[in-house]
Amino acid sequence: MAEAIRMPRMSDTMTEGVIVEWHKKVGDKVKPGDLLAEVETDKATMELESYNEGTLLFIGVEKGKSIAVDGLLAVVGKEGEDYKAALDETNKNAPAPETAIKKTEKESEPKPMEKSDKIKEKKENNSSAPSPKAGLPEGAKVIRMPLLSDTMTEGKIVQWNKKVGDTVKADDAIAEVETDKATMEVVGYEDGTLLHIGVEAGKAAKVNEIIAIVGKAGTDVAAFIAAETSGAITGSLNAADKNAEKTENAEQEIITSKVSQQPAATEGIKENEKGENGRIKASPLAKRLAAEKGIDISKLNGSGDGGRIIKKDVDTYVPQAEPASKEEIKKEVPQKTVQPFAQTGQEGHTDIQLTQMRKTIARRLSESNFSAPHFFLTMEINMDNAISSRITINEISPVKISFNDLVIKACAMALRQHSAVNSSWMGEFIRQNNHIHIGSAIALPEGLIVPVIRFADQKSLSQIASDAKDLYDKARNKKIQPQDFTGNTFTVSNLGMMDIEEFTAIINPPDSAIMAVGRIKETVVKKGEGFATANVMKVTLSCDHRSVDGAVGAAFLQTFKR
Repeated sequence: MAEAIRMPRMSDTMTEGVIVEWHKKVGDKVKPGDLLAEVETDKATMELESYNEGTLLFIGVEKGKSIAVDGLLAVVGKEGEDYKAALDETNKNAPAPETAIKKTEKESEPKPMEKSDKIKEKKENNSSAPSPKAGLPEGAKVIRMPLLSDTMTEGKIVQWNKKVGDTVKADDAIAEVETDKATMEVVGYEDGTLLHIGVEAGKAAKVNEIIAIVGKAGTDVAAFIAAETSGAITGSLNAADKNAEKTENAEQEIITSKVSQQPAATEGIKENEKGENGRIKASPLAKRLAAEKGIDISKLNGSGDGGRIIKKDVDTYVPQAEPASKEEIKKEVPQKTVQPFAQTGQEGHTDIQLTQMRKTIARRLSESNFSAPHFFLTMEINMDNAISSRITINEISPVKISFNDLVIKACAMALRQHSAVNSSWMGEFIRQNNHIHIGSAIALPEGLIVPVIRFADQKSLSQIASDAKDLYDKARNKKIQPQDFTGNTFTVSNLGMMDIEEFTAIINPPDSAIMAVGRIKETVVKKGEGFATANVMKVTLSCDHRSVDGAVGAAFLQTFKR
């Protein structure tokens, strides 16, 4: 008999798990002790073993998707066995679809109101009973947009590596997807033929949205696609009706406006309309353009309201040659005049398409800036000893130590003594982290990304420098993975290499603080009874006042300085 495998509770605080990887696919033989999948919980990534023997008949959760504790993960049974009974047993407590549909129809039934015949006809067509939703044909498998990072909400298809009709294998990369962090490959995890592509290259798809369907060659998935599409459209019918009403009303207003304006425009063409006191009726833009082109605006016929001269009249004006009188011919004497400016430049702009990274930067930092009450602490630090130490260390270090590496190490050691700064605001409580993972912001053409140096307090300067170099290279080559840019407990942003003396940074969630590092500058300082030169660096600590107080941040900076 087919047995259902459910999501186990792997920690005391676990409510759901994310499938990181399936190690078996439908049709594979499994036995007790076999590794079925890897599951990411709120604590760690753990292995899920099978306690049943048989054939994997059904997978209920795709890779990258989450499922609640006790949710159906898979079904194992005899090869060829009908496993639907196990699925029915799982779903028997779910509310009947008919009941939910009736309730939704009743709640969303619009109030009667007058509309045009066109709107009424559309509403009547839309309110007809929906046809039963077509199921996915047997053997076909839906591929959805996976969640490739913790902050990802949608992904952009950079390119498709397969086209409809191509044969694909389980480990084939069928497409490349641009997330908010990097460009990654999407693997189909199914053998078969690519039957359908749901999102064109260059377009974005929400997480969990259908991007492709794989199955047996010749399988017809048109009915399923149509049902999925109509299901998405049905949810917005009321909004569509309202928009149609607004559009129709707007069209009527435009038509009325055009009809009422036609006589005025005609009159304007017949003669040069002037206002009271002989003032020429023209828009400011038309006057400016006429002056730039050296056109006598009084000679133009206006096509605007009441014969008003508008931009179009200036653009289309063609001067007519007038016969010169004898007196004018006599008076023609060459004069030095300023040639009118011939406008050759054009006003314009360029709209830059937002990348997934830029969208996430905008969303996350806006949330931080407007939800976390920031305060800022600036300190000037004498770097003479640090410069000397760096020279000595680099003589024996296997990798080059940068000033940023020194800052990261100093921050890590200071955080060990001031755990209140190494924290996160969780809404109902403050979480102080026992581990120290320091993010180091790096600028890319697409935007900002923050690779994370894990356990920075436990690493030597050489290890920090080596890790930083590897992470920066991955980021620049778009090879960085989610585990490389998540989990930060504190962040450093350094613009000193760009000659910035000091600046303030926005806190990088979920941290409680971020340090902005400026350049090292030689300046005059008081020393004893006289003065001397010293190399100083300014740092500014941005703190979330919900979890870090001013005195706590100041004490952290004092330790950092030492």
